[in-house]
Amino acid sequence: MADLPSSPSPDVNVSQPVTDSFAMPSTMNCTIVDGFLTTGLPIFYIIICVIGLLGNVLALWVFFFNQRKPTSISIYMKHLAMADLLLLLCLPFRIAYHIGQYKWMAKYYFCKIIGTFFYINMYASIVFLGLISLDRYLKITKPLRTFRIHSVKWSSGLSKAVWLATVLFMLPFFVASSLKSNETKCFHYKNQSVLAGAMNLAAVMFIFILSLLFLVSYAKIAVKLYKMSKGKKKQQIRRVSTRAYLKTFIVLAIYLVCFMPYHIVRVPYVLSQMGAISSCQSKQFLHVANELVLCLSALNSCLDPVIYFFLSNSFRRTVIYTIKGKFSKTFPRTNGVMNSFKSITDI
Repeated sequence: MADLPSSPSPDVNVSQPVTDSFAMPSTMNCTIVDGFLTTGLPIFYIIICVIGLLGNVLALWVFFFNQRKPTSISIYMKHLAMADLLLLLCLPFRIAYHIGQYKWMAKYYFCKIIGTFFYINMYASIVFLGLISLDRYLKITKPLRTFRIHSVKWSSGLSKAVWLATVLFMLPFFVASSLKSNETKCFHYKNQSVLAGAMNLAAVMFIFILSLLFLVSYAKIAVKLYKMSKGKKKQQIRRVSTRAYLKTFIVLAIYLVCFMPYHIVRVPYVLSQMGAISSCQSKQFLHVANELVLCLSALNSCLDPVIYFFLSNSFRRTVIYTIKGKFSKTFPRTNGVMNSFKSITDI
């Protein structure tokens, strides 16, 4: 992963020959600089952090305290909000790095820990988006069948398994990054061994396969919705189709915007770290591109509440009441007992 140091990273990051026996030789000296990223990224991360915290704290409040009866998809959304919130807690450290306060992070292994923690939550978010999509795919394409994934007990257990699997998946990256401890920079371009690079590329291939499944599933959903619209009046088609498409394809849109650019850039970026791309100009460009698309992936934490708005009635009503200045009506009281809106995630 880009954040996890795997080799010494002096100020002139590629000027020293790589001594790792597994690494490809560096063919030319090159200084990789942050340039405008030093001022641009902290601004973007601050905006993402503030908006994301507001949206996800509100979402967790709704999912934990404002639900009469949880559903399978609301459980996936709750865990998605948790992953987003934990990822957002990493951003202040990235902001500190980009404004020059990074030496203490490298010294106390905060760089490695924060980098691993960031990616654990990013990939957990991707998987939970996949589970939400799978849930809706089965409900739309096979409405007469009942699957285990739709049961609250099973979806809760699956969500816990996702967290465990994601942590285990990231452990090799953390161990590899901890083999050397004399880094002088944190979230910056670094050379990688062939082994570390292969691990990164394997993770990218996993995301590409998952993305292909996303596209195939949503293509089938689109066909199903089109068939369902046949035989209805034009006004009904327009009203129902618009609502159904928004509820269904908002997940795909957010996934493609936030995560696909990052993983596309990762391929040439990792190859450059391994020495397969030796041009200094290319390495500089890939470093800047990697940081920008990584910022775009963090933007997912701000956009996921849009999914909750379309898929959860309770979250939507809470947001509407908050905007209208009637937040107290979100939790109306009857005879001293706090009631809650029924959370519905319909098709």
